[in-house]
Amino acid sequence: MNRGLRIARIFGINIHIDGSWIFIFLLVTWSLASGLLPAWHPDWSVGLRWGVAVAASLLFFVSILLHELSHSLVAKAQGLPVRRITLFLFGGVSNIEREPPTPKSEFLMAVVGPLTSILLGIIFLALAALSVSGIHEPISESEAIIKRFGPITTLLLWLGPINIILGIFNLIPGYPLDGGRILRAILWGATKDLRKATTWAAGVGRAVGLLFIAAGVAMAFGVWLPFFGTGLISGLWLVFIGWFLNSAARSSYQQTVIRDLLEDVPVFRLMRLNVPTVWPKLTVSHLVHDYVIGTDERAFPVMEGDRLVGLVCLEDIRKVPREDWDHTTVGEIMTAANQLDVVTASDDAGDALEKLTRRDVRQAPVVENGRLVGLLRRRDILKWLEMQSGFALPGPIH
Repeated sequence: MNRGLRIARIFGINIHIDGSWIFIFLLVTWSLASGLLPAWHPDWSVGLRWGVAVAASLLFFVSILLHELSHSLVAKAQGLPVRRITLFLFGGVSNIEREPPTPKSEFLMAVVGPLTSILLGIIFLALAALSVSGIHEPISESEAIIKRFGPITTLLLWLGPINIILGIFNLIPGYPLDGGRILRAILWGATKDLRKATTWAAGVGRAVGLLFIAAGVAMAFGVWLPFFGTGLISGLWLVFIGWFLNSAARSSYQQTVIRDLLEDVPVFRLMRLNVPTVWPKLTVSHLVHDYVIGTDERAFPVMEGDRLVGLVCLEDIRKVPREDWDHTTVGEIMTAANQLDVVTASDDAGDALEKLTRRDVRQAPVVENGRLVGLLRRRDILKWLEMQSGFALPGPIH
């Protein structure tokens, strides 16, 4: 998933909205304005229905943001860095950069999210109950009562159950849902082996995903299922959720394997030595013909004497029109040293990989005491991982 558009910063955590969020926001708003609200309040004007629908959708995603913030704040309390929270098609995700240090930390980080959603649901329902405390019609006339509710009460009555359902859904033991992470914490505590616990929890997650896919297909063909109902649209939506859960479980397992394989592996074991360097006054034309063509190098440190001043990559060259190669210099197109993420030879390779992935760059200079000693490339890490693990690794590593 890309980072999306940054909209806020809360407790030092960047809040982003992915492009796919717009689709689900519009879908929720449309379903409320054209389906539920007309059934509850046929006398409301079109403008009022759409206004309440937009407010309900926004508050629902604020609730999801609070769910994710609870995860992130507990993670920060455990000493884990949290770069951002992204709202996207399936709700929200917290970008917690490292695995929790202990099963207890994992359990606390996982369980707080569903508890937050359930608590929010109870608060919304309690506020709704207070707002209708003056209505004394019998239960048999509940439809008439609903029609008497104002916009705020209607809003609260929708937000309460939807948050409780969200909390309960996240407790399904399908990794990487919160329930799956709770399961992994329990298995991790029992086996003392994070990789084994992840393998089992991810297996359950993939099984749950496949079960959702099967249920969705059945619903699409008219089978009625308890809680989920029936219908083509609902069935396809459940298939989509199942596919996402299955893919996320597989990807999360592979990422855990990567962290496990790179644990305690220093950068100097994987970095490239004797890296060809260039100087800032070299023209792009000479760079291409003398350094790029005929080699597999994609990046070149730019040096002035023994001082690293930048890094020039193939992506930088592609931005220069061919007719400008002869009078454009490397110094004009390079990324300056103060904008580079550098690593040291003694750094943990797993931490270095996270740094490369976070910045979405393919390499980082290795610097010791201000002196360039090598270049760490993602593809060299990938090659080492494939030799160690024996299976293809996920896209972000490439």
